[in-house]
Amino acid sequence: MIWEMNRWLLPQGIEDVLPERAEAIEGLRRRVLDLYHRWGYALIMPPEVEFLDSLLTGVGGDLSLRTMKVVDQASGHLMGFRADMTPQVARVDANRLEGEGPRRLCYAGSVLRAHPDNYGRSRAPLQIGAEVFGVAGPTADAEVIGLMAATLSEVGIRDFTLDLGHVGLYRALVKALDADADSEARLRDAVRRKDREALGETLEELGADADVRRALEVLPTLHGGMEVLDEARSCAVNTEAAQALDGLEVLVEHLHRRDLGDHLSFDLGEVRGYDYHTGPVFSAYVSGQGEAVFYGGRYDGIGGAFGRSRPATGISGDLKLLADLMPREGAAPAGVLAPAEGPDALQRAIQSLRAQGVRVVQALEGLSEADFQAEARRLGCAQILVHDEGQGWRTKPVEPQADE
Repeated sequence: MIWEMNRWLLPQGIEDVLPERAEAIEGLRRRVLDLYHRWGYALIMPPEVEFLDSLLTGVGGDLSLRTMKVVDQASGHLMGFRADMTPQVARVDANRLEGEGPRRLCYAGSVLRAHPDNYGRSRAPLQIGAEVFGVAGPTADAEVIGLMAATLSEVGIRDFTLDLGHVGLYRALVKALDADADSEARLRDAVRRKDREALGETLEELGADADVRRALEVLPTLHGGMEVLDEARSCAVNTEAAQALDGLEVLVEHLHRRDLGDHLSFDLGEVRGYDYHTGPVFSAYVSGQGEAVFYGGRYDGIGGAFGRSRPATGISGDLKLLADLMPREGAAPAGVLAPAEGPDALQRAIQSLRAQGVRVVQALEGLSEADFQAEARRLGCAQILVHDEGQGWRTKPVEPQADE
């Protein structure tokens, strides 16, 4: 009985998308994919489910924990509903498409997360993103960051922060410690949480030398403006660390040339996606959102598991969230309400309007003139289709309500 009363309930983090919001999301999807097309990105559509062996190859344990797993009744093998489309796109580049030159790919589709996140966001985002394969230098990173900014502009967001980090800096410092997996995981968690006490205890256990210890203790404090890059030079205790900072500075130069310098901030203690990313990482933040609304980063070599290792970088975000962030403007009535019945000329008039791209809603029952006007207002139509002797079928504006 209890279940019958609550069978309309959906799982936690899963929601229906109702008409007004669905229209906004779909309209944004079309505009963003058109934007990506103008930038030269080719659209692909990977499947929503894959065998786990393929879906989780080369992406680390974090994605496995987020993946909903089921048994394929046809084969008996484990399958997963994708929790992130980026690895699928890397598989397509490595395994399904020929050619060695730079390749730009984009996508839009639903993903499913096994658990809700800490921000109460949907477990079934509509992920949109773009990836560049085959280019190792900062030009590709700068392009996808520029595309991220252009996407936010398409949403109507002009005031945002682009947060930059570089996983390579942390990798270079940890490499000098020769830490086992458990110790490294504790160290990374302390850096991520900016927990200096836990960080110091772990470094003490590992017997880190003075230079590496000082660099790792400083790392979580390196967040802010351009001054962070100068302060970070104290962390360049080996060649790899210096190269990571050099690469980040070159990327910043590219972004300044794209007029994005005023949006930049830095967090060199950002170790998100450590198992996955290999170089610069970037996120877009907007006011009122505790978590980034767009993510990206470099993940060279992931295609190696599919037979072809290539440099790669990309961005992704949730269209549902982005649509919710669009400035709310009262939608002006649009479209035409047509009568339910009439001569053949009525249907020809309706078909002609629709062929011109006009939204035409045909009433499903006969209505009085007053009810017809009210129905047009209820359906958000700005005009009605009427018949005039000598003029045939024509449109005229809907009359305002008497109290307007």
